[in-house]
Amino acid sequence: MTDTIISSATKEVVIGFGRPFVMIGERINPTGRKLLAAEMKDGDFSRVEADALAQVAAGAHMLDVNAGIPLADEPAMLAKAIKLVQSVTDVPLSIDSSIVEALEAGIAVYQGKPLINSVTGEDEVLERVLPLVAKYGAAVVAISNDETGISEDPDVRFEVAKKIVNRAADHGIPKQDVVVDPLVMPIGAMGTAGQQVFSLVGRLRNELGVNTTCGASNVSFGLPARHTITGTFLAMSMSHGMTSAIMNPLHAEVKDTIMAADVLAGADLNCAAWIGAKREGADATQATGGRRGGRKARRAEG
Repeated sequence: MTDTIISSATKEVVIGFGRPFVMIGERINPTGRKLLAAEMKDGDFSRVEADALAQVAAGAHMLDVNAGIPLADEPAMLAKAIKLVQSVTDVPLSIDSSIVEALEAGIAVYQGKPLINSVTGEDEVLERVLPLVAKYGAAVVAISNDETGISEDPDVRFEVAKKIVNRAADHGIPKQDVVVDPLVMPIGAMGTAGQQVFSLVGRLRNELGVNTTCGASNVSFGLPARHTITGTFLAMSMSHGMTSAIMNPLHAEVKDTIMAADVLAGADLNCAAWIGAKREGADATQATGGRRGGRKARRAEG
């Protein structure tokens, strides 16, 4: 089956069928985060560093790094963010930008084999991004939309994904280095959004033999109890063949559901990761005398 290998200078992560699901931390992204955007624009990357460390501590296998800030020098900012993140953690990175010059600036300073996020099905975009991917021997996220926009028909999205995979092959990029994003719509606005993704992910696995990813939080946008919806969506997507997602590992409900799905799918051999994580949590609780004991201790100290 298909294995997509992403690496830093010292660590490899493999995205693949039958393997543990790969969690790609989403938080180093100024979109919708006004404070982070303002700090990065002013040259303050302390929150970038803190977000990187917190996500890895929470269990992220990779990190997505984005520096898309209006009216800012995105190539320079993305390169600076990537160098900083690689100086504080060894997990592989997804280099995230819609600007080709920013992607190249990020790749140029990256140590290892990155995941490039992303390319779409427009001919002009394909011919700008794919040569870059081939030049650096990277892997790439293929988003299944084109000049016509995002189709509500999963068959159309499948054909766009197939086009990108075939065009990548023309540039010497093997299908194992193409990770398809089937595009997750908000379930609150489109009641069939989940079913569409499940069907499409199955076809991408069985017919194209490619790995998949998504922006997981999109599915629960605008709904209450979002983390429950997002976690359940990911578990169901995994059962249809999804192999990674860009998500927030700090949301314990989502992370636990992913880990439990790995256990039930047999991807967590002997339940080792699950047992290790839960024993570590139990040990931490016992070390403070349990939640109630911890409160008493803090009151006594105060």
